[in-house]
Amino acid sequence: MNRLQLTIATAVILLLAFALGWFAYWLLHRFTRVAGGDMAEVDRLAQALHEAEETRDQAILYLEQREAELMGQIAQSEAELRATMEGLRDARTETEEMRNYIERMHAKS
Repeated sequence: MNRLQLTIATAVILLLAFALGWFAYWLLHRFTRVAGGDMAEVDRLAQALHEAEETRDQAILYLEQREAELMGQIAQSEAELRATMEGLRDARTETEEMRNYIERMHAKS
């Protein structure tokens, strides 16, 4: 190997090492960088996420309150239904007693 071939081989190796180093730097920089414009986007997304979480929390609170209100209305409706059923049962019993009384009165006459 003469001097010219050694110089060319060294130059090619150095060029390949430089290209590989530059590519590794570019790749690393591409995946790890957060530029000023990107930070603004990250801040905007963080603010939007925060607002969405607040809205979700408010919706959950509203649904819990509404559920408690509806459960109260259901309990009240069930109590009214039981009272109505008891009144109807009493009215049927009274009606049956009145029928029997009227039949006995007609039978005596």
